[in-house]
Amino acid sequence: MKTARKNANNQKLVPFDVIKEASEGDILSINQILKHYEGYIARLSVRKMYDEYGGIHDCVDETLRRRLETKLIKTIIGFKIKR
Repeated sequence: MKTARKNANNQKLVPFDVIKEASEGDILSINQILKHYEGYIARLSVRKMYDEYGGIHDCVDETLRRRLETKLIKTIIGFKIKR
């Protein structure tokens, strides 16, 4: 497996080979991309929840998280690479 390169902001990038294989439907590559974006998706899914005493807690909305993951998978599969 190739090592991930970094962009200008010093963030790891998903290797091109993984993106290509994922766009062709390879399950392991799709899972690798989902793992790469796992933290970002979780952060987007955080909602404020109230307990029975009125206290506010930040919680991951699992329904929203799954919807974002599904949208990412649909986008990956529909991604076309032009040469």
